[in-house]
Amino acid sequence: MLDRIDHLGIAVPSLTEAVPYYEKALGLGCEKIEEVPDQKVRTAFFRVGDTHLELLEPTSPDSPIAKYLEKNPRGGIHHVAFATGDIGGQLAQAKNAGCQLINETPVAGAGGKLVAFLHPKSTHGVLTEFCAPSPNHGH
Repeated sequence: MLDRIDHLGIAVPSLTEAVPYYEKALGLGCEKIEEVPDQKVRTAFFRVGDTHLELLEPTSPDSPIAKYLEKNPRGGIHHVAFATGDIGGQLAQAKNAGCQLINETPVAGAGGKLVAFLHPKSTHGVLTEFCAPSPNHGH
């Protein structure tokens, strides 16, 4: 079962250029900037109520975010992430419903979470992420 929208992932060419917009124009505080080597990105998180905005800057030309920015040079909403306590169950449900899984099993994501993605070709164009607390991250 999905608990809530955990975050919206927003691709940006540069955190240095994008973060001030969220801080100055929107008045949000940047909670943390973190590099996620497995995903080849640097992330910046902003809390809005119970949800976060995750800005994603590529750290490698072959990262998924770099590929997204080739098609969308100014950036934009990259994915929607749903929090779940049963990431394996969500993946099984999506697969049984005919969705193409990018991750058959969860992988390490930002904030010490386990994450897994559904391919946008099978989700009406929206890259969909499930995320859950990592069992060995103290949650």
